Amino acid sequence: MIVPETLIRTAVQDDDAALAELDRTTWSTLHAVQPVPEPGEPFFDARHLPGDYLVAVRGGAVVGFVRVAPPTPLAATAHVRQIQGLAVAGSARGEGVARALLRAAMDRAREQGAVRITLRVLGHNAPARALYASEGFAVEGVLPGELFLDGVYVDDVLMGRSLLG
Repeated sequence: MIVPETLIRTAVQDDDAALAELDRTTWSTLHAVQPVPEPGEPFFDARHLPGDYLVAVRGGAVVGFVRVAPPTPLAATAHVRQIQGLAVAGSARGEGVARALLRAAMDRAREQGAVRITLRVLGHNAPARALYASEGFAVEGVLPGELFLDGVYVDDVLMGRSLLG
């Protein structure tokens, strides 16, 4: 099987419907802390702007996204970027799309002057944790039972890495 080339680019407003659909179809208790997005609900809003997202495109179709944004509006954290969501279509899983998005997110963060990147991942999301660890992210903290999801207390795992060197 030939895997089409993956293009990573900044999202644009016209990606809204495709990203909303991808967000709905990839929703899972493995990674989601919000309810399933409703059909017809826009993906972008005043807090989630197209420029904060990188999208993976294969054969003209959006197959993944990652959100890279400052963790807070404070000047004291201006040197940090945070991954605030990453999703890959089922049809493109296991083909390096998530890794490509993660690496592009780190490149984007460096371009924006960040020297550090962080993320939060649910404790039971072993595949995501393994991917992040393989790209140099280390567990920097665990908030045990921080989230109550689907009737179960779940750890919130904080991971990060330097973008220098």
